[in-house]
Amino acid sequence: MHEKLKIKVVGNKRNELLERNEVIFMITHEGSPTPPRVDVRKEIARIFQVDIDKVYIRKIETMTGTTTAVGEAHIYDKPEQAEIIEPEHIIARSSPQKEVKGEVNAKGK
Repeated sequence: MHEKLKIKVVGNKRNELLERNEVIFMITHEGSPTPPRVDVRKEIARIFQVDIDKVYIRKIETMTGTTTAVGEAHIYDKPEQAEIIEPEHIIARSSPQKEVKGEVNAKGK
């Protein structure tokens, strides 16, 4: 995990219909590249004190020429709800890369 990863929650909106919290956050990552989604997912889960399987990172965009990124995450009440609502590519991106590469190789063969 990035040692200099600092996340500040900018917004947190509850969506009762989809049973999730929609979180906007800022990441400061001085002296290092934009952190991987898996590391950000772990940190968001720690901040909100929820299981990591309920957190899905929608996007992370680093502002040009800075060490600051803005991101969006969804935190579901139940992991099953996320599997119904979130697109497959978001679920795959939120998984550790080892698993994603394994799935790609399995499909390619």
